[in-house]
Amino acid sequence: MTQNLRGTIHRIGSSIWFIPFVAIPLELIAVRIVHRLDEQLNWTLLGLDMSGAKAMLDAIVTANLSFLVFTFGSLLVAVQVASAQLTPRIIATTLLSDHTIKVCVGLFIFTLLFCVSAQNRMGAEVRQLPAFVAASLGIICFAAFFFLIDHASRLLRPVTVLAQVGNRGLDVIAAVYPEPSRGSAAEPEPDPRGDPGTVLGHHKRSGIVLAVDTSALTAEAARTGTIIEFAPQVGDFVATGEALFLIYGQGAIDEPKLRDAVEFGSERTMDQDPTFAFRIVVDIALRALSPAINDPTTAVLAIDQLHRLLRSVGMKHLRTDELRDRSGRLRAIVRTPNWEDFVHLSFREIRRCGSDNLQVARRLRAMIENLLQALPAHRLPAVAQELELLDREIEQKFPYPEDLALARIGDPQGLGGRSGVTT
Repeated sequence: MTQNLRGTIHRIGSSIWFIPFVAIPLELIAVRIVHRLDEQLNWTLLGLDMSGAKAMLDAIVTANLSFLVFTFGSLLVAVQVASAQLTPRIIATTLLSDHTIKVCVGLFIFTLLFCVSAQNRMGAEVRQLPAFVAASLGIICFAAFFFLIDHASRLLRPVTVLAQVGNRGLDVIAAVYPEPSRGSAAEPEPDPRGDPGTVLGHHKRSGIVLAVDTSALTAEAARTGTIIEFAPQVGDFVATGEALFLIYGQGAIDEPKLRDAVEFGSERTMDQDPTFAFRIVVDIALRALSPAINDPTTAVLAIDQLHRLLRSVGMKHLRTDELRDRSGRLRAIVRTPNWEDFVHLSFREIRRCGSDNLQVARRLRAMIENLLQALPAHRLPAVAQELELLDREIEQKFPYPEDLALARIGDPQGLGGRSGVTT
């Protein structure tokens, strides 16, 4: 499967219009099947007369129109609220990708069109089976609408959004880094490549790198006897004309195949970008710590998710940038984030913006203390440095000894879970 096809599938999966659009041809097929069955079965279950059937179908059509207007109106409001209070980066990753909203909208459109078709096919007598199916769909739509209201109200809670981002982040970490940690990284070997013989630039529209097919790069390098370096990193913005591939060695490179191995988009996704989950959670924490919102408890909830994400990354083998074939020869170079990148992303901005808050300072300390106990030894120096920086930061932010002593106690709840107990 090419990256372009994967990109199309991803865009369809993150779009709210696809399932409602599919509901239209499904309705055209279903209404014909139901009428054909009615001719064969001659159902009289409901026993509706003409006026009763028309009144019922009109009511279902009106109700589903109202459901659709309310759903899309609420979705627009939800997008505005989420962008203002959380972060705009959750719109595509959470709101528009929610399957419950898509299925409910598809059900409303399917029922609306089915009832309109049933009305158009009424002749001198009432078709009882289509009327029964329409009534059943109407009841299901009412239940789905009530469920959708409850689901949407829960979906916009910060804890729900953070949990969803955290769960997806864990899935991406497991997919990108499937192997457990192997201990300390080996010393890098001398670089024998020299200067690249060929530089392939990005000739399409500027965009963000969403994914790279590393197996395709390795196979092409093995076929031509070259070393292929992917110049940017997943998540980087690449402008038209910038270097995309650096080719070391001489060989007839299949340029279209190489370019097709890279997927571009207008916004970062979590498909092959584990740091994007960290970025979303950190952005929510920073927005919560801003003076305009001033919600440190939400920042503590964000640190909860950073804690489990960082712990998961620390237990994984963060693959090196060098990809080799089965014989051990270097074939491709694709840069990936290292452990320090994840640590800096998790701590630095939140510490700078929230270390003057007791909740945030204590929750960060509890996170660091837990990681120091749980992670392998080669992961500890970077985490220990964050503890030292946190101590130096809070010494400047808390002039009173009593507050400073309280800030130096790690608390998984932020403030209130461990007020006078040392770890």
